[in-house]
Amino acid sequence: MKIIVLGGGMVGRVMAHDLSADFNITCADFSTEVLKQLNSRYGLKTLACDFSKADEIRKAVKDFDLVIGAVPGRLGFNMLKTVIEEGKNIVDISFFPEDAFLLNELAVKNNVTAMVDCGVAPGYCNMMAGYYYARMRMDFYSCLVGGLPVNRIPPFEYKAPFSPADVIEEYVRPARMKVNGNIIVKDALSEIELLGFSECGTLEAFNTDGLRSLLVTMPDVKTLKEKTLRYPGHAALMKIFRDSGFFSQEKIQTSDGQVAPLRVTSKLLFDQWKYKEGEEDFTIMQVMIRGEQDGIKKEFSCTMFDRYHKPTATMSMARTTGYTCTAAARLLIEKKFNRKGICPPEYVGENEACFKFVTDYLLKKEISIRFDEKTF
Repeated sequence: MKIIVLGGGMVGRVMAHDLSADFNITCADFSTEVLKQLNSRYGLKTLACDFSKADEIRKAVKDFDLVIGAVPGRLGFNMLKTVIEEGKNIVDISFFPEDAFLLNELAVKNNVTAMVDCGVAPGYCNMMAGYYYARMRMDFYSCLVGGLPVNRIPPFEYKAPFSPADVIEEYVRPARMKVNGNIIVKDALSEIELLGFSECGTLEAFNTDGLRSLLVTMPDVKTLKEKTLRYPGHAALMKIFRDSGFFSQEKIQTSDGQVAPLRVTSKLLFDQWKYKEGEEDFTIMQVMIRGEQDGIKKEFSCTMFDRYHKPTATMSMARTTGYTCTAAARLLIEKKFNRKGICPPEYVGENEACFKFVTDYLLKKEISIRFDEKTF
């Protein structure tokens, strides 16, 4: 089995290394420096590829049996389209803003399984939603999720495990949710609330557009909500940046020419938000589901918590995102999941054996997952 991982960033390299224990792995990236690190640190075979060019992607994936997608969000949709056109199965974590289902007909036509959004959130939380949706009359779903540095450094008290532009996109794009059976839209960073967690103390939660495919695949669930978790005060600071125009992609005229404020902001924030070597982080996610099962009203909850893994010097966000993806890839490889077309993670979770496989895989990686059940 020959597998190519498109993207050798923080998560891409962890996925490539994880799969390399059992398969023939090549990792592709645009950065020469990244390719050198992949080879020297992990001993991986590498390939230079500009993901903005379809011809280079086609050439890169041509001789491989499976593709793992881990490219920046702005390049994700076109990358996915190109891979599907080449007739290659893919498991993807690229968080692109476009609707993946627009490629469903193409994927079915080319007999391709395209598992999208296969990270932690979206990703594992969707699998949980899919599992219970198939087994009960669900009427409520909520997900709270965040990845944060252990050490709080003002003024942001935040570090980005990936491109600042992808994080900022979450702070700009209107948040869709479902309330009382109706899809409504609210501002990102709105409805801030403080919540206490035994694992990491008090965090703030605010609206972001993270429900993704659940708004389509679970039409009869009355309430669907998702919020991002940060240290208290972060959302208010980001709202100042956003409302002042620093996150705008519309070019403005300066004495030196035209420039998009977001490009400048991302450049300035990159060094401040970048994790330093050995800097520790944690991931916290809490999913709550309510509904009726066998005539009994029940509430199911799942809390995932993980910290920087010192023995392997692996960041928590890379672990929780990457290992969910590699577990999904193994389902494909072992032919335990064979559905064709665009397949969001909830389609995986519908199958009990698949959901258990992914959960057990994460537990074996020492990621804490706790399930609770209440009856009313």
